[in-house]
Amino acid sequence: MSERQPTASRRALIFAAGDLNDGPAVRAALEYAPQAAIIAADGGARLAERCGLRPDLIVGDLDSLSGEEADRFAAQGATIERVTPHKDETDLELALLAAARRGATWIRAIGATGDRLDQTLAAVHMLVMPQLDGRDARLVAGRQTLWVVGPGEHALDGAPGDTISLIPLAGDARGVRTEALEYPLRGETLVMGAARGVSNVMAASRAGVALESGLLVVVHTVGRA
Repeated sequence: MSERQPTASRRALIFAAGDLNDGPAVRAALEYAPQAAIIAADGGARLAERCGLRPDLIVGDLDSLSGEEADRFAAQGATIERVTPHKDETDLELALLAAARRGATWIRAIGATGDRLDQTLAAVHMLVMPQLDGRDARLVAGRQTLWVVGPGEHALDGAPGDTISLIPLAGDARGVRTEALEYPLRGETLVMGAARGVSNVMAASRAGVALESGLLVVVHTVGRA
């Protein structure tokens, strides 16, 4: 999936309540902050503030923000969408859905990983929600950017020596072909549960992956992983 350049009104930066995990991928996403809607998932408002940003929208049950903090963000212009704690969605899920409702086609979520493996795994699966179909939605942490691709051809932009991992999601990925990666795939099947697609290396500033069926999690690491 190539980096698209949508209009400013169609970008969204989401801050979750996990670790900032600063690094080049995070800083690259933050460069778009002046042109993006800033959406915080509950306590992610603090993470946005640490990055020098004021949330436009805070969504969640607000169990991670004090009333004084919520009032302060509201006074700074944030819209607060408080939901019941007895909800089916996580706060990050609500933030992603809010970005989609606002028409964002370029979405980057920061702070979606941390010491909760269940939350991290759920965040990856959220990227295939039908509401995000056709949108360039990615998780960003440290040196890494993660997104999901389906059937078709997808560009991979980076630098020679960057690490690319291709991991099947929800079953086998069939007919996988790659371009400008050190270890090529020529129409093979990447089997769910096997690690064959992990730790490939970009041989050029633009590489590519295509598949005939299935889903692939793409993890792009700046430099050698």
